[in-house]
Parts: sequence; structure tokens; C-alpha cells
Amino acid sequence: MCVESGLVFKSETAFFMSKILFLYMPNHNITRHIEALIFSSSQSISTQEIILALNAVFNEEFVEEQVFESIEQIKEKYSQDDLAIELVFLNNGYQFLTKKDYHETVNQLQLHRSKKKLSQAAMETLAIIAYRQPITKLEIEQIRGVNSDYSVQRLLEKEMISIDGKAETPGRPILYRTSTLFMDYFGLSSLNQLPQLKDIVKEENSVGENVEQIN
Repeated sequence: MCVESGLVFKSETAFFMSKILFLYMPNHNITRHIEALIFSSSQSISTQEIILALNAVFNEEFVEEQVFESIEQIKEKYSQDDLAIELVFLNNGYQFLTKKDYHETVNQLQLHRSKKKLSQAAMETLAIIAYRQPITKLEIEQIRGVNSDYSVQRLLEKEMISIDGKAETPGRPILYRTSTLFMDYFGLSSLNQLPQLKDIVKEENSVGENVEQIN
């Protein structure tokens, strides 16, 4: 019995050590693989997505603790002052973003790529969806006062909004809501971070007071 117990113990120890050696082999640096996954993702990537990718590549069952440990190493690496990007937790996932000190420089690049920006009509439509979601196209058009077919289609193409089922009203119209890309694009972790409508209304009223008096 003692011999058998010893063999079992040695077997379990060998298995455990093989796992450790596998994880820390130079050619299988998990932290670097996670860093590559985050870098290559156009949107925030969750720990579950990271684990699924690692499991598929290494044919191993990774756990969140392993991922979190690597992520902390990556955070520390990019916290250095001589690097222009940092790792942030955004919208239930991780993403590399430019540090605040370099935002103005990046903004200048965006100005030169104005053709890729959303049109005024698309921005208006997107704002309505953001504050009233889920919302139908008819409701959007009632608020804007104009046809919004093109704006909604463009937002869908740019993946700024997504379809959220159908409304329980006659005709079962499609419902729209903002997407994960919308959250990433505007640097939001939650919709609660959107400016409060009451604050926006106050600003509009202060600007339009003279207009109301004339009317």
C-alpha cells in the first residue's frame, strides 16, 4: 500500500511539474500570447475569449487566475513612462489604448481622416439610439423628423449599433441598440458614463433663451 501510495504521489507530482514546465517554456510564454491577443483585437477582449484562444492553441485547460497573473505583468510593462500605450479594462474586457499625454497627437491624425468619420446625420441617429435604446427606426424618425434609413444602415455597417430583436408592437419592428464597438469608440465602460440629458438640455436652454423670447 505504501509503495502504491508513493507511486501515485510521484505520478501526481510529475504531472503537476510538467504543467509548470509547459507554462514557463520559452516557446510557450503565455503572457506574450495574451499580449498578442489583446493587441490584435479590434475591440475589448474578455478573459473568457483569451482562455478559449489559449485552450485551442495549446490544447490545455487554462483558468482565469493564470490569465489575470499575465495581465498584471502586461499592465506593469506598459506602465513605463517611455511607452505611449497602456493596458486598460474597458467594457468588460482588455484593450490597448494611447495614454492621455498623446491624445492630442492622435486627434490630429483623426482630423486628417475625416472622411471616415460619422456624418452629422449619423451622429444624431447614434445619439438618439444611445439614450433611448432599445428603439425602433420609426421612433428614431419621429424624434429626428426625417427619414433615417441611410443613417441606420451606415451605423450597422460600421458596427456602431446592432439589432436587438423585435418590438412587441404591431408589425414587430426591429429594435436597435448601441454595440460593443460603440463603447470602445467613445471610451465607455458603461452607458451610465454618457452625459446626463438634463445637463445637455440646460446648455441648450442657456444658448436658446433669446430665441424663445423672440418667438
